This record gives sequence, structure tokens and C-alpha cells, in this order.
Amino acid sequence: MWGKSTAAVFLGLPLAVMVVGICALLSHDQARTTLPWLLVFFLFWIGAMTIAFLFRTGRQAWLWMGGATLLGYAVLHFSKAAGLLRIAG
Repeated sequence: MWGKSTAAVFLGLPLAVMVVGICALLSHDQARTTLPWLLVFFLFWIGAMTIAFLFRTGRQAWLWMGGATLLGYAVLHFSKAAGLLRIAG
């Protein structure tokens, strides 16, 4: 149970930040859609923490959630580096 709990605490937040960040960057009008995405962030965070308890073991939770977090941030980084996503400025 401690493994799932620590995966939820330490991997839930970055996973939710990554999902909301990608969704906000994919919107065409970032000035108007960033605030609503930040408002629903809490729901994504709770959902990400809940997902950790769906795994059979804490090790599976850490591996799958950690892998999803690393993969998501890699996709976010390389898509920004390639110019596919850009931050409105």
C-alpha cells in the first residue's frame, strides 16, 4: 500500500501538470484557454492519484506512472523543440 501511495503522491502531480500543459499548449487561443485548463487541473491531479491505486502492486504503479510521466515530458520537450508546439507570447 505504501508503494501505491508514494507513487500517487510523487507521480500524480507531474503527470497531471504534463497532461494539462499539453492540452493548454494544443489550444489555438492560449490566452483564453489557459485559465480554464488551470481550473480543471485539480480534477486531473485527483484522477492521476486515483490511477495509482488501480495497479496490483506499488512497483507496477511506479513503473507505469513513471514511464508515462517520462514519456509525456519527452514528447512535450521534443514537440516544442521541433516547433510543433509553441508558447504564445
